[in-house]
Amino acid sequence: MLIDEIVAKTTAALATAVSSPIEIIALGAGIAGVALTVTSSFVRTMVPLRWLAVCSNFGFLAYGVLHGSPLNLFLHGVLLPINMVRLREMRRLTRDVRAAASGADTSGVWLKPYMKAKRRKAGSILFRKGDVADRLYLLASGRVEFMEIGQSVGPGRVFGEIAFFAPHGRRTATARCAEDCAVLSLDQDTLRQIYYQNPSFGFELIGLVAGRLSADVARLEEQLAQALAAPREVS
Repeated sequence: MLIDEIVAKTTAALATAVSSPIEIIALGAGIAGVALTVTSSFVRTMVPLRWLAVCSNFGFLAYGVLHGSPLNLFLHGVLLPINMVRLREMRRLTRDVRAAASGADTSGVWLKPYMKAKRRKAGSILFRKGDVADRLYLLASGRVEFMEIGQSVGPGRVFGEIAFFAPHGRRTATARCAEDCAVLSLDQDTLRQIYYQNPSFGFELIGLVAGRLSADVARLEEQLAQALAAPREVS
């Protein structure tokens, strides 16, 4: 008897659901929203996941409007702008790092929303040669010098990222604050999360690092050529 009642109620609900064109559209929108939500559970990367979430929000909103469901309207009315903002952030991050790679931009400002800020006094050591590379840095103000090689960087420069990708994962020089500095840092775990959530960002970031390594090699080759040519000019 219970099974017969369930079948009867289900049949009545389906008959009501297809009783008018508006109800049919509402049912279709609800089914689409459910299908997109289920599909998103199999997606591992963030950008496709956010696209599916946005589309499912629209589906559930249409169902809520046509079927008169205030709870659906409230829930997905809140989730839709959140998903759209997160999608925009991910797409903007990929676009910014792509522009940085193509334009040889060494600033790393595109990573700033994911970084933590800290002020360091002059003489403070950020990391020493041989330390494990566990974070990269963006210098907001001041000057940082690399003691073993006698070079320094000024505000707006990102540094310490190449060791992330080195086989040994160790620092090749000691970084010391030559002045009072404001430094932003990004830990390796956060960088990995961004990489796995958004592979396009990771691909562009690797391209940027490769470009900087190529520039360093070219600069060293030029210095070597000048050093070899100097004795000949003197003679």
